[in-house]
Amino acid sequence: MLDLFSIVIPARYDSSRFPGKPLVKILGKELILRVYEKCKIAFPNSKIYVLTDDKRIINFCKKKFIPNFKTSKKCKTGTDRIFEIKNKIKSKLFINVQGDEPLIEVKNLRKFISIALKNKNQICIGKSLINKNKYDNENIPKIVTNEKDELLYISRSTVPGSKNKKDYKIYGQVNVYSFPKVLLINKMFNKKSKNEEIEDIEILRFLEHGYKIKVVNLKSNNHAVDIPADIQIVEKILKKI
Repeated sequence: MLDLFSIVIPARYDSSRFPGKPLVKILGKELILRVYEKCKIAFPNSKIYVLTDDKRIINFCKKKFIPNFKTSKKCKTGTDRIFEIKNKIKSKLFINVQGDEPLIEVKNLRKFISIALKNKNQICIGKSLINKNKYDNENIPKIVTNEKDELLYISRSTVPGSKNKKDYKIYGQVNVYSFPKVLLINKMFNKKSKNEEIEDIEILRFLEHGYKIKVVNLKSNNHAVDIPADIQIVEKILKKI
């Protein structure tokens, strides 16, 4: 019997910007463990797996009784890890929660998955309003949608641009995605598209192949861990919670 969905958490040890990131401790608790626990709180009865090619992460998951799958080192992205294990997990829908989101809110996970299940034949991603001081932050992909809340483009640059520099709202990506299994076509596995390669944003592969992508608006204060300096920022936020 197929489950409606499973949650998958891709984790890469050899990050170019932050090697060893999944196992770095944040106030004494490893990053990957924080992400897993948030998913477990949101959906205690659902299947949740860490996907990684690194033995250190696998050994840590075993120690903490976190279900996991070993993926090959040839996977270019977290999305490709899902491509690789898609037939090993009996689910119609894969909810990808990035392994660098220790502050992901439980309410947002629940809202996102609820909407993803209503749009189970369509890829979904999350967005949230970002502060002006983050407009130029290249670690935050900016999202542009149409009137149907479908993705038009996503970029590390400040989009949409304003010719007159007027005040306007800019939305950043929240690192949760939903992928219907039927849309994970083998010919797209490990084949980065042109703009995906330029921007280093995985979802562009699907946009460039003509997929309609539903964008879910979330009220989020989360802060992803992209570089070592983010650890201190996340710890300050956690101390205030």
